[in-house]
Amino acid sequence: MQYENKEYENKLFKSKNFTNKSLKNSIFENCFFENCNFSNTKLKNTTILDCNFRDCKLLGLNFSECNKLFLNFNFENCLISMNFFSDVDLRKMVFKNCRIYDSEFNNTNLTNASFENSDLKNTCISNSNLSFASFKNSKNYIIDPNQNILKKTIFSIPDVIGLLSKFDIKIE
Repeated sequence: MQYENKEYENKLFKSKNFTNKSLKNSIFENCFFENCNFSNTKLKNTTILDCNFRDCKLLGLNFSECNKLFLNFNFENCLISMNFFSDVDLRKMVFKNCRIYDSEFNNTNLTNASFENSDLKNTCISNSNLSFASFKNSKNYIIDPNQNILKKTIFSIPDVIGLLSKFDIKIE
């Protein structure tokens, strides 16, 4: 099935395989994706507005290629690996109970975003605004406090120690 230059509104996508597909110039508004595979899916000028992803696999996606004016989505129980979320506005985005591996958030506005109960193994967050964001019960995040805005950002013990990983210190 072809997904380029299409418009979808209030549509449920269940167990769809978008592997190596192009969503170029397509609009997804108020859509729900459940148990879908987005491996190496092309997102050039794709609009993702008020969409939810649950139990999906997202591998090798470049969200910075999406239509940046209309970008709003939430993830729950998703595997998000080797994705690029740079130079985008992801305010109030939810990444709940996700495995976010080997991904990059660079120059990203993550104000009020939630990464609660997520594993951010080998994910880099740099030059980003994390004001009021929540990393409650999250783990394996690498966040340099000198390169990010951390105003009233929520972290949990013991993983908050990860904020010190940049500094060559010993904690006993």
